[in-house]
Formats: sequence, C-alpha cells, structure tokens
Amino acid sequence: MKKPNVLLIMTDQQRWDTLGCYGNDVIETPNLDYLAATGTVFENGYTCTPSCIPARATLLTGQDPWHVGILGMGAGQGPAQLLENTLPETLANAGYHTQCVGKMHVHPQRSLQGFHNIMLDESSRVSDPHFESDYVTWFNRNRPADVGREDHGIDWNSWMSRSWHLPEYLHPTAWTAQESIRFLKRRDPTKPFFLKTSFARPHSPYDAPPYYFDLYDKKEIPAAQVGEWAAVHDVPKDAADPNAWHGKRKDEEIRRARVSYYGNINFIDHQIGCILRELRKSGELNNTVIIFSSDHGDMMGDNNLWRKTYAYEGSAHVPFIVWLPAGMREKIQERSDAPVCLQDIMPTILDACGVEIPDTVDGKSVLPLMRGEDINWREFVHGEHCACYSPTNEMQYLTDGNWKYIWFPKTNQEQLFDLNTDRYETKDLASSSDYQEELAKWRQRLVEALEPRNAGLVKDGKLVCQADKGPIVSPHYQERIGRMREKMGLE
Repeated sequence: MKKPNVLLIMTDQQRWDTLGCYGNDVIETPNLDYLAATGTVFENGYTCTPSCIPARATLLTGQDPWHVGILGMGAGQGPAQLLENTLPETLANAGYHTQCVGKMHVHPQRSLQGFHNIMLDESSRVSDPHFESDYVTWFNRNRPADVGREDHGIDWNSWMSRSWHLPEYLHPTAWTAQESIRFLKRRDPTKPFFLKTSFARPHSPYDAPPYYFDLYDKKEIPAAQVGEWAAVHDVPKDAADPNAWHGKRKDEEIRRARVSYYGNINFIDHQIGCILRELRKSGELNNTVIIFSSDHGDMMGDNNLWRKTYAYEGSAHVPFIVWLPAGMREKIQERSDAPVCLQDIMPTILDACGVEIPDTVDGKSVLPLMRGEDINWREFVHGEHCACYSPTNEMQYLTDGNWKYIWFPKTNQEQLFDLNTDRYETKDLASSSDYQEELAKWRQRLVEALEPRNAGLVKDGKLVCQADKGPIVSPHYQERIGRMREKMGLE
C-alpha cells in the first residue's frame, strides 16, 4: 500500500479563535476552513509550554515538556539542541523525503534535527556566528535598493502595528509558501514526502500587506477582553515600552494590532491555498495527511497582556485541525472536544503513515478520536512555563477545555476559570466560596501530576511555594545532551 505524504503547516503565535471554523465570523480563512470542513477540528487543542522553543521541541519529539527538558524560554532553560528520535528523523528512516521551510528555532540554527534539508526564515534571530537565514539571503537579492525588512519601524515583539512597507511578494509569508511549492516540484518522486511549512507570522511584527490590513481596518474587530483581576497588569510605566508584555494601551492601538494580526492570518490562509493548489495539480492532495496548528497563541491585549508564556486561552489555546487523504476519511468525526496537545501531532502522523512510534513519545495519536472510538483518553492537559518576563509569571496549568486551573509557584497564588461560561477568563473563581470544591479537585490533580518529579514542587500531598527557590529545571535535559553527545562520538 502506498504510504501517504505529510504536510504539517505551522503558524507562529496564532491563537485558536482566529479561524472561521472556530466560530470567528470576522476573519476570512477559506482554505483552512475547507480543511476543517472535510477533516476534524479539535476544539480543545493546547500547547503545554506556550512559547516558541519549548513548544516546537515537544512537537518535534512528541515528548512532554518535562521529558524533553525545556520548560520555557529563559530562567535556567537550554535551547532546543540534540533532540532525540524526532518526527522528521523517524519519517526519514521510514523512507520519506523530509523538508522544513520557515521557522525552526533550534540550536545550532543550521542543525537539521532529522530533516534532509531546511530552508530557514528565522526572523531577526542570529545566535550562530555568520548565520544568515535563507529568506534574508533571498530578500537581500530581490529587494529594492537600500530598503530593509525592518524599515517599517516595528520590533519583533511589539504591540505596534502597521501595513507591510514593501511589495507583497517580498513578505516572509509569501516566501515560505513559494519555497514550499519549490520543494514539492523538486522533491524525490520515488518517495513519499514530509513537508513542514512553518510560517513566521502572525507573530509580531504585526505587518500585514496593505490589501489585508485595509480589509480588516474596515471591519468590526473583536475587542480585547479584560477582567477585574487583570488590573494587576495595568501598569502604565511598563505599557510605555513598545515591546511591553503587559499594560493597557489605547483602544485604537489594541484594535490596530488586531487588524494587522487578522490580516496576516488571512494572508497566510491565501498562501496555504497556493500550496494546496500545487498539490491538486500534481495529483498528490488526496494522498496527503495535512495537520494545521501553531506553537502558541498571542494575548493581543486580553486581560492587559501581550505575547505568550501564559496559561490563559489567548496564549495556550491553539488551532488543531487534522485532514486525512480520501481513502482514510470514511466515518471520521467532524469535531472533537477531547483535550489534545502538540505532543499528539508526532504520533498522529506516524500512525497515519503506518510507521512505528518511538518509545520516547509521550503524546497519543488522535486518529481513534477522529473515528469516534471509545478509548481511554487523557482527562486534561498539563502545561507549564518557567519565569520569562517576570519571576511571578512562572506557572503550572491544567485544563480539560471546560475548566482551567492555574498555579503560580513563585507566589503560591491560584486561579480557576469556568471556560464554558467565561472563555476569555475574565472572572477568577478561585476565591469564591461556591467553587472551593472544584478548586480543591483541580489542585489535587496538579499535585498528582507533579509529585512523581521529586522536584520540590510537592510535599506531604501539598503544593510547595517556590518563592525562595531558583528556576525549575528538568534533569532530562542534561541527560539527553549527554546521551546524544556520546551517541554522536562527541564525548
């Protein structure tokens, strides 16, 4: 039997509620909505470490954050290096031609992590001597004289927004799609392919091309949702920073950020359409497994927060769509409310391709959920992130898509949200006498999840405040580095 191809489409920093198939009636995402209508939409897809490096490491390995050993960005964490039994490595060993186009965010920046080849767009990141991404090389060769990518004046983590200042074809989104199409035309036709198309937007800069910016500037964009508890993040001095991680900006500034964010997503969707058209032309579309997701979301001003690393829905809840080839699509469920996470992508792809799943994988294939099978699925997703913007931001969270429990180890504070009635988490129920039983239930679940680590987070069946302690570091990181260096003969 012919093995299916695999197209894994990733965006950077795209929250779950920015697709038509997730109920957004303002944004236009026809190509992704098509995949959703003929595939399966997972209502409760989460990233267990909502920032770029750790999320992408869990996706590439199928491992939980604790086991891959990266619990966030900063605060004692290492880069994504020497990853073990990766998805592209496993598929390459099974006879697939593998390629990544776009963002990788690994170390060293040119490390393949199991891919046969990579064509990189790493935005402004230069962590290796003399590194220049493939997109930058191409841009410099094709740009108008003396015009740079950053001449629009918006930084890479800013809440500021404006339209792209150059012709649309020079935008990194267009390059990523066209480079993906170049691979599809030049790949080894004797092998099935695995293509990871990894867009660097809608992550800031919020710089949608003028057509898309103007389109949403004329629309009524959903406003940021802010609860009373979020007053703690209304810090005018911090908000003055063009790269602020918290603080309330003017309503028009928040709206403008969302306008360009929406525009960039619409632009990405149209470029995905170009890739799908190429697959149709080559006759490969109906023999291709397609998965769409993002590494994490973007708060976009919700609860006076920007960017990611938080447990809140805007940061941690991501789109998760699985589309199967025609021959595998019979009797699949249109939607699933099971809690799924990025670790599930690797085993899902390997399951669909008939490739053995490595023992190191923690995630589970979602194919049984798509078929409506009665299986023993996880009750909730467990996520975490080390301190990044502030020591008090270190967090642990649990959610089943109905309830969200958050614990902040450095302050020992808790939050509880009823997501069915309050999806944007504006009402913190943790101090309400009516919800103490629910709070205790979720707290106990976190105790049981953390206790086996023996990391000082639990003692005598209770969560332990970490106020006077250093960052939480997983021992599995150095264990893997040592194991891989020995395997590669570097010791």
